[in-house]
Amino acid sequence: MEFESLIFDIDGTLWDSRALVAEGYNIQLRREGLQHLCTDAEELKPLFGLVMEDLADRLFASIPAPERYELTKRCMKTENEYLHENPCDIGYPGVRATLEKLKEKHRLFIVSNSNCGYPELCMGKLGIDHLFEGHLCFGDTGTPKGQTIRRLMERHGIASACYIGDTQGDMEASEAAGIPFIWAAYGFGNPERYAGRIDCMEELLTLEL
Repeated sequence: MEFESLIFDIDGTLWDSRALVAEGYNIQLRREGLQHLCTDAEELKPLFGLVMEDLADRLFASIPAPERYELTKRCMKTENEYLHENPCDIGYPGVRATLEKLKEKHRLFIVSNSNCGYPELCMGKLGIDHLFEGHLCFGDTGTPKGQTIRRLMERHGIASACYIGDTQGDMEASEAAGIPFIWAAYGFGNPERYAGRIDCMEELLTLEL
């Protein structure tokens, strides 16, 4: 496998923000007297990678729509503020050093199912923003991740790429975009198929990318 560009997922691939996200959500839930809905890292684990509406349907199913979507937006806003205030020392081992080495031979990008601002937050907190040429997320496009990947590739004139992520959804998005999927097995999911597997970030350097 030889790729001009590498496109990365965020959660479960570059960092593990579950505990901090849960804390941010819980701050908002307690503000609104909804302590019984407070969450934790384990409950969030299978929900990371879902778009906002799907996450709300799973996490706050007891609240009628569209109220649960508005609640989730408020939780995400508070979560974002909390992450901005926190040092966010939650990057996986070797992330920055590995990306710096990969940058020598590849163009690097991010595609996430997050809302706007989250990719920038992650890159800034990990000190890796200078390594990426571009990024897109669900908040930018409102489209499924596979389409967002294709849009990023078209926007940046990417000739060949693989997607590096950790979940079944990431695998399906890669297939929808027509590019190979590299499974970050240290993350949150257990996808059915993958073109390559890494058990730590540094193993990207040993794959023939």
